[in-house]
Amino acid sequence: MTMDEQQPELRWAPLEPTPKRTGRVWLIVGLAVAALVIVGVLLFLFLPRGETPDPVSSPSATPSATPSATPTPTSTPSTAPEPSETPVATPPPATDPTVEAFRGQVSGWLNDAPRGLDIIAGANGPDALPVVETLQQDAQRLSDAQPPSSISEGWREGVSAYSQSLTELSSALSSGAAPASTIDAARTAVQNLRTLVGL
Repeated sequence: MTMDEQQPELRWAPLEPTPKRTGRVWLIVGLAVAALVIVGVLLFLFLPRGETPDPVSSPSATPSATPSATPTPTSTPSTAPEPSETPVATPPPATDPTVEAFRGQVSGWLNDAPRGLDIIAGANGPDALPVVETLQQDAQRLSDAQPPSSISEGWREGVSAYSQSLTELSSALSSGAAPASTIDAARTAVQNLRTLVGL
């Protein structure tokens, strides 16, 4: 092998650096910013705002002055709460029932009373006290009922007399047999109430 035929010596040499692609990065960043700006402009233009009517009404400043003179009607909403209080005042007249409606409300208790007094007259002793307690509870319900104004005074007096007669009957039964006059007083009181409401 001659010198001329010798192969060239291989030497390690550093590779050429790859070209930097900063231009592409900046292009992508620029496109992203441009897209954001376009979206912002579109939102700014197409979203409804309260300010858009103002430029339209600004040429006609005098009509806008007239509505500004109309805030005096805005004082009428301040009177609007008063009508809301007046319906509160209207129900009390509406709570005055008719005698027929009131009779339907209290007839159950007034019909039970004579039967209860019959049971008491048959038992006539401390064993009848639970029946008296039931009648007293019914008398309390009769007292709580709202009567029509036409019979209100007579109703209150009648219920008071009936309650008093039941109290006397309870006292008499707790010590033994109740006198017939005590039972009769309770019957008379409840019959007066029944007559008052038309039973």
